[in-house]
Amino acid sequence: MAIETFDTVVIGAGQAGLAAAYHLRRAGREFVVLDGNDRVGDNWRRRYDSLRLFTPAYIVRLPGWGFPGPSGAMPSRDEMADYLEAYVARFAIPVRTGVKVEGLRREGDRYVLTAGDDRYEAANVIVATGAHREGRVPAIARELDPSIRQMHASEYRNPAQLADGGVLVVGAGNSGGDIALELAATRPTWLSGKERGHIPVHIDRPIPKHVVFRLVRAVGCHVLTLRTPIGRRVSRKTGGDPLVRVKPKQLLAAGVQRVGRTVSVRDGKPVVEEGTVVDVPNVIWCTGYRHDFSWIDLPIFGEDGRPNHVRGVVTQEPGLYFVGLVWQFSIASDVLAGIDRDARYVVKQLQRRGAARPATRDVAAVGNV
Repeated sequence: MAIETFDTVVIGAGQAGLAAAYHLRRAGREFVVLDGNDRVGDNWRRRYDSLRLFTPAYIVRLPGWGFPGPSGAMPSRDEMADYLEAYVARFAIPVRTGVKVEGLRREGDRYVLTAGDDRYEAANVIVATGAHREGRVPAIARELDPSIRQMHASEYRNPAQLADGGVLVVGAGNSGGDIALELAATRPTWLSGKERGHIPVHIDRPIPKHVVFRLVRAVGCHVLTLRTPIGRRVSRKTGGDPLVRVKPKQLLAAGVQRVGRTVSVRDGKPVVEEGTVVDVPNVIWCTGYRHDFSWIDLPIFGEDGRPNHVRGVVTQEPGLYFVGLVWQFSIASDVLAGIDRDARYVVKQLQRRGAARPATRDVAAVGNV
């Protein structure tokens, strides 16, 4: 088994992990970033082909360097992935790709991380594995007829993946709205789920791009935080987000048929809450994501399965931190607008633990650095 020791290991080379890495670099810490993907940015490249960010380029900014494009452009998924890859090169961040961390535990005063046959030891660990790690699919999916082609939104790329005929898109949030609108151009499409409202402006128009988004960013980062009463109330609410780019009128004009929640299965076919059987050869589950922390063997989780922390600092396990969690400190904590502040705070707390320890190498370094 190859063993290496670092002062700090960052798990995940998405936007949260890279923001933390930037601040570690500025602080003069010795660290490595481990990522299970083949390339930096692959989490974006695996999303659906037509995806574009809701935010204009001037807001798409990691610490030290903003998105290198026209300020009003809405970056595509590939442009975002390429930006992350270029960011690593620009700041010479030591990222090792193809290293999937499978275990994290403590031994004495060190954390031990395992990835295949490799072992890493560190005084500090920053977990930045993302807010959207594992697709969540309801149990009734197992009851559908095997002939129905099913996939989660995280697996959907484009209409060519589907069987001929109609499609039921389950989940009326932003991914569901985007995908339903795209599919309605080529096949009968049903969109299942409770209407959550929508942003009453067209975000691709000039005024919303340059005025509304500045206001939204200010509210999301400085008003809706765990420090304010209104922020704490909003953080306790459950339910989907309102539609941002797609509007209900657009779905109606495109021929998307809105139906209630998908609640059961009859004769192998999905049934919506109105009691209607939707007879389609395709179902796409836009039903959200969940964290998978089963690989962390530490007593840090609450009854809800989420890590116990204060602004990303795990107080009962000194040296362990998180970045990029939903509502880590604000409603913007899992998106670009809020990640920099959270990463900066976490690294500041890490600095207060003491000086960096010199790295040792028990074997030659492996992976892409």
